[in-house]
Amino acid sequence: MFVPVPTPEEMARWDAEAIRLGLPEETLMESAARCATDSLRQHWSNRYGSLSGVSVLLLAGSGNNGGDAFCMARHLLDAGALPTLICTREPENYRGAAAHWLKVAIALGVPVFSADAWEANDPRIPSRPAIVVDGLLGTGFRGELREREARLVAKLNALEAALVLAVDIPSGLDARTGSPCPDAVRADVTVTFQAVKPGLLIPEAAPFTGRVDVRPIGMPRRVQESIRPSFRTWLLPSQIDDRASAYTVDHGVPAAWRTAGPDPSPSAIFGPAHKGEAGRVLIIGGCSDYVGAPCLAGLAALRSGAGLVTVAGPETVLSAVRCSMPALTTQSIPRLAGPASPEWSADAIRALAPAITAAKAIVFGPGLGRSEGAGDFTEALLDLPQRPPMVLDADALFALSHRPHLLEKLRPCDVLTPHPGEAATLLGIRTAEVQADRFAALDALSRLCPAVWVLKGPGTLIAVPGALAVISPWDVPQLAVAGSGDVLAGAIGTFLAQGHNSDLAATLGVWLHALAGLRLSETFPMRGCGPHDIADALPAVLADLGIPYKGEPCPSF
Repeated sequence: MFVPVPTPEEMARWDAEAIRLGLPEETLMESAARCATDSLRQHWSNRYGSLSGVSVLLLAGSGNNGGDAFCMARHLLDAGALPTLICTREPENYRGAAAHWLKVAIALGVPVFSADAWEANDPRIPSRPAIVVDGLLGTGFRGELREREARLVAKLNALEAALVLAVDIPSGLDARTGSPCPDAVRADVTVTFQAVKPGLLIPEAAPFTGRVDVRPIGMPRRVQESIRPSFRTWLLPSQIDDRASAYTVDHGVPAAWRTAGPDPSPSAIFGPAHKGEAGRVLIIGGCSDYVGAPCLAGLAALRSGAGLVTVAGPETVLSAVRCSMPALTTQSIPRLAGPASPEWSADAIRALAPAITAAKAIVFGPGLGRSEGAGDFTEALLDLPQRPPMVLDADALFALSHRPHLLEKLRPCDVLTPHPGEAATLLGIRTAEVQADRFAALDALSRLCPAVWVLKGPGTLIAVPGALAVISPWDVPQLAVAGSGDVLAGAIGTFLAQGHNSDLAATLGVWLHALAGLRLSETFPMRGCGPHDIADALPAVLADLGIPYKGEPCPSF
């Protein structure tokens, strides 16, 4: 299922609209604090047992995160813990709901000290608390940590507490990009409210966030539907706690990611048994220098459940296909006369017309090469009327970057899968600039043409025309191998051929690819796997996920 991923600004608008509709700010803060305390209790009890007598240090900033910490102190006191509050401003200087809950905590006898006293190592403040709660800075933080904030973050990280819980986001982490500025609290658990924020999904944020728990705080559905977020992410069944309407985010190998309940039947996953109904995929690519790429894409299409996969290309490529993958059918393109004639040309489109007409989806570009003839063929292919949906990968993207007018011929049903270097070439910038702000790069790519864009890499991003972008949280070293992208293209092609919308096909392909890599991490913990291994892991992951044969249109969330 998809869930919303609002930016910090959109989340602030949700809060403001809920308050305008009559939900008091104190109520939202109390709900957030209760959820955070429940998360803390759950993680502590799983490791150590009861909270009774446990020392808890709560660092409270001047904003709403500080107010959440004030509320948590009361709940921890009731649970038998020994909370101590550290405030970054004088108690009388707090305002609004935070001031209200601080007064309640003080009235109940929770010890309160200033941050200055904590920095001065006041002996009344526990020097080795078992639990630390980070409520210093919230999701609205931008720029770099000020000098005092940087000192507090460094002191908190030096405590070596048994459990560090961050409220909404680790202080110092940018909630939009997931980058530390320049440092951030290193939490064991981050509990964030109502919806995960983009920065918490970025794999680079994992050393700071630890496990991310997403807990509902009673935000009205009407508010969420009226103020649409910019992003969404797709959850595995094992990440969802239906009883609490909560979910978790994993950046590495999940503790359990099989579907709950009995295994789905093969027909529910792979659909009809007839090969013609299970998806016809046409792989177009390959040249004498790159014969393996279309083979890998074809293998991945078969392993993803396609019923019939054809590889079309020069005869030099197809001879390798027939030897290595006899299950793939082939379609040869004629070569122009002459010993120096190019392997690809615009004339080849005529020979492929029947195969293109029969296909339900095309994967175009693996191993195509960067010749002028390949560019001419790309132009002829995109000019075809009523062609099926396409996945454009690898050298097809190179052709587009050198013939940018062809981008106008792409449609919302097409999927483009650039890695950072290919994205940089398409955008006319450096790869480092793409990686410095992947969200901005994705936005720039989406403005090139109204197709689905998959910006590959750790934390893959997917732009969808007229819908919310998708963030994938996975970082899988086992996928960082030559040929891995060909496998991804083949998987997406299968889902397109089976009738999934292009945005869902891209999302399913990205998750299937990532989880195949995670499954391989058990066998290849230090890497060492190859693209064939990734493709061969796909069927088992399909069974684990219970992906249906034909998906419904993607919901808004």
